[in-house]
Amino acid sequence: MPRHFVTVAGNIGAGKTSLTRLMAARLGWHAFHESVDDNPYLADFYRDMGAWGFHLQVYFLGHRSKMHRYLACEHPTSAILDRSIYEDAEIFARALNAQGDLSDRDLSAYRSVYDQVVADLPPPSLLVYLRASPQTLLERIQKRARGIETGITAEYLSLLNSFYQQWLQCFDLCPMLTIPSDDLDFVAHEQHLNLIVERVLDRLEGREEIRFT
Repeated sequence: MPRHFVTVAGNIGAGKTSLTRLMAARLGWHAFHESVDDNPYLADFYRDMGAWGFHLQVYFLGHRSKMHRYLACEHPTSAILDRSIYEDAEIFARALNAQGDLSDRDLSAYRSVYDQVVADLPPPSLLVYLRASPQTLLERIQKRARGIETGITAEYLSLLNSFYQQWLQCFDLCPMLTIPSDDLDFVAHEQHLNLIVERVLDRLEGREEIRFT
């Protein structure tokens, strides 16, 4: 059986962690999740994005590049990763800059290092994108009630969604599958999870070109 490395992308609250966990359990893969509790900058960042945005992006670049390389090159079995390294630069650093919380100079310096790091990384087997509206995202964020996320607004989520759309229109590093997270409740409905798993396997095995609409 071939070894796969799948990464799950999506806005805050899109369902990445749940889908990563459920797909790993269903397929017998190993799940790897975004670091939150042990992140030394995340709480400070949500309190003051302008002061801590650059620090957070540099931390994520080091953390995610190490994990990405391990899963792509060294991990012995198939794995699925919650959040891709690409979103740091293409989505979150751009959003910080657009909001005035990351200067053009700092963005340029970060992007220069990011480009060098990513150029040396092998691509994943598949990128799964969970697409959801700002309203859905905000409801899920409020429901899970993480203290560090209390300042997230619908406007910020809309900005991130716009950058996701721009980025994925040109994404060509690996095959991609877009899942409409507003319409599919893969946590509550097993048939929805079954559909996603089927489509993921189709893409990995090259049986068809799939995009949910």
